[in-house]
Amino acid sequence: MLGVILRFLVAALVILFLGFLLPGFHISGFWDALLAAVVIAAVGWLVETMFGHRVSPYGRGLIGFLVGAAVIYGAQLVVPTMHVTILGALLASLVIGIVDIFVPTELR
Repeated sequence: MLGVILRFLVAALVILFLGFLLPGFHISGFWDALLAAVVIAAVGWLVETMFGHRVSPYGRGLIGFLVGAAVIYGAQLVVPTMHVTILGALLASLVIGIVDIFVPTELR
């Protein structure tokens, strides 16, 4: 349970950092970033459950990258202070994918 909480806290910090770093990606504060991390994880889990691991936001390849960008873009519909452009979602998906390579969020 502690590992799950820690994973969401790290994801929220990454999302908060992306808000400062990337053009077209804005989030107001830590609590909204934590909510965004939960929403992105839940939608990612739902997509993976429905279509399999190959199209999940955490899957490798172009399809996983594009689905990840779509999930990030759609998260702004739930998180009120999150504003993402299409370019911002693509860049965020790329950065999160790179971070996932070096700091995996699940055991492979």
